[in-house]
Amino acid sequence: MIRVFLLDDHEVVRRGLCELLQREEDIEVVGESGLADEARRRIPALRPDVAILDARLPDGSGIDVCRDVRAADPTVQALILTSYEDDEALFAAIMAGAAGYVLKQVRGTDLVHAVRIVASGRSMLDPVVTSRVLERIRKGPEEPAELRVLTEQERRIFELIAEGLTNRQIAERMYLAEKTVKNYVSSLLSKLDLERRTQAAVLATKLLGERRSG
Repeated sequence: MIRVFLLDDHEVVRRGLCELLQREEDIEVVGESGLADEARRRIPALRPDVAILDARLPDGSGIDVCRDVRAADPTVQALILTSYEDDEALFAAIMAGAAGYVLKQVRGTDLVHAVRIVASGRSMLDPVVTSRVLERIRKGPEEPAELRVLTEQERRIFELIAEGLTNRQIAERMYLAEKTVKNYVSSLLSKLDLERRTQAAVLATKLLGERRSG
C-alpha cells in the first residue's frame, strides 16, 4: 500500500486528488493540509511514502517543505505539483531532493503513475521543463550581459583588474606592452560605460563573484 499525503491550499484540488488516488487499490491518502507549516508538522508524524506538495502556498513553498521533511525523514518521497512551467522552481525542487515534479495539467492516470514511480524510489520529472533545466545545467550559469560585450582579451584584463593588478603588472602577466594594456582598459571602460578604473574593479569583483557563486 502506498501512503500519500496531500499539500495544496485549494480545498477543491485536494478533494479531487484524494478521490482520484483513493480509487486505486494500492494507494491510501493518510493526510492532507492547505498550509506549509502544518504540513511540516504532520508529514514526519504520519510518515507517508509520498508527499504531493503544491509548489506555491500562502505561507511558503512546497519546495521548502520538501527540503525540511526530507531532512527529517529521507524515506519520504516528494512529488512537487505546480501550475507553472517554472525552470527556477524545478531547479530548486531538484536541489531540495524532490523525486518528482509534475504540472497540474497532467492527466489523472499520469499523476497516479507518477506517484507509483516516486514511491518505488525512482524519479519522475515533467519533460516539458526538465529538458530546459538540464540544458541550463550543462551550459552553467548565464553570463552577465556586461561580460558579453567584451572581447576575450578585454575580459581577461577585466579579471586582472578585479585582482588589483596595475597596467604594468597586467602587461607582464599577459606578455603585452603597457601601452597596449592601457588601450584595452580604455576600450573596456567605454564599453561598460564607466569613467574610472576603480569603477571597473568594483564591477568586475561583483560580476565575477556572482558567476562563481552561481
